[in-house]
Amino acid sequence: MTQDVLAELGLVVQAYQAAVDDFDRENARLLGVNGTDLRCLELLLGAGELTPRELGERLNLTTGSVTAMLDRLERLDLLSRAPHPTDRRKVVVRMTKVGAGRCLDQIRPLLAEGQQELAARYSTEQLLLVIDFLRTSTALQQRHVERLRAAKAS
Repeated sequence: MTQDVLAELGLVVQAYQAAVDDFDRENARLLGVNGTDLRCLELLLGAGELTPRELGERLNLTTGSVTAMLDRLERLDLLSRAPHPTDRRKVVVRMTKVGAGRCLDQIRPLLAEGQQELAARYSTEQLLLVIDFLRTSTALQQRHVERLRAAKAS
């Protein structure tokens, strides 16, 4: 019985991941960016600001690739670079008001409908269990991203 449930869970998680990928792809298309650019914008929305080095580490990009990405996104008025507030040698990257607005306009309907639908369907205790499941799954996924990054390409 447990194996059957785990097998079904795997299929459901795979379908969910595909739906998220599809949503992200459409967001990127509407913003006129690629998938890595969109991930950069997501990171900035979550963090507020990051240094180019932090973005490079989180996206597994070289310094040159980060610079090219930031140049692209800055030309689209989606982000800006400014001097670091405490370290003159560093730069911080932030979403522009225009960029944050465009991104949030696209995801707000999903967030609003999701909150309404989930709150109507599940109890607080059930939602806490889902949160725990997602945190555990995210940590598992991140460990295996690191494993794959460490592996040599064939």
